[in-house]
Amino acid sequence: MKNYIVKIMLVVALLFVTVISAQNFQGMAVYQTKSKMTMDLAGSGIPADRIKMIEERMKSMLEKTYVLSFDKTASIYKEEQKLDQSSGQGGGMRFMMMGGGATGDYYKNTQTKTSTKENEFSGKNFLIKDNLVTYNWKMEQETKMIGQNMCFKATTIVDMPQRNTSFNFRRPEDRKEEEKESEEPKMEPVIVTAWYTLDIPVSHGPGEYWGLPGLILEISYGETNILCTKIVMNPKEKSEISEPTKGKVVTQEEYDTILKEKMTEMRERMQNERQKSGNDGHFRMRG
Repeated sequence: MKNYIVKIMLVVALLFVTVISAQNFQGMAVYQTKSKMTMDLAGSGIPADRIKMIEERMKSMLEKTYVLSFDKTASIYKEEQKLDQSSGQGGGMRFMMMGGGATGDYYKNTQTKTSTKENEFSGKNFLIKDNLVTYNWKMEQETKMIGQNMCFKATTIVDMPQRNTSFNFRRPEDRKEEEKESEEPKMEPVIVTAWYTLDIPVSHGPGEYWGLPGLILEISYGETNILCTKIVMNPKEKSEISEPTKGKVVTQEEYDTILKEKMTEMRERMQNERQKSGNDGHFRMRG
């Protein structure tokens, strides 16, 4: 029965491909991202009310809305800016997330198999250009509805940095030796589950994900879930889907090296300042 459904959906997809090939096709999908993270505040000296404030702010940082604008071969993925966002991330607290996720437009081209990410770091603009990751998707038999769209399941295994789902605010001198030595994140295989729809036969998806015969409407791995909550086909106001051009061009590897060096400099500077001022090393926030 499921094989029959797959054949029917493939026929529908082929017909749809014929339609979109004959027009100025464009679409827009809205995604909600959620990640779980615990916080290790033992020995931090932070009052209970401040801990609660930190947890609330972390929750807002880990629950974001993104918009994917796409045509037949290219897409732009960007965070939706909220009107109540402040440049200081609320009360002056700001976390710097490691990894090369785009802070601006994230452009992907499935025809040339290339990507360009806009990133701003330490007051400088970077363009991270690289080839798209080729995923070895395994087509599964399961199906489910996401909104009005029939979706099919696909899985792949991706090597990711070992996920630390907790923030550790203990002073460096109070941490275990193995924690101090583990500067480089260890890699581990992670199962990534995607749900894609043949109703929209483009090879796009949220973030760095792509490569399936239909638009990816949901991605989940570890404690992270990315879910499409809205789709608009051929919107009246077309978006410009073009590769970003402003910033210093680097590869992902080069950018990661720059990021690591800057983070090391910042950590050493903070430690030196703490030693000079006689600070007890406790984490502090500006209210």
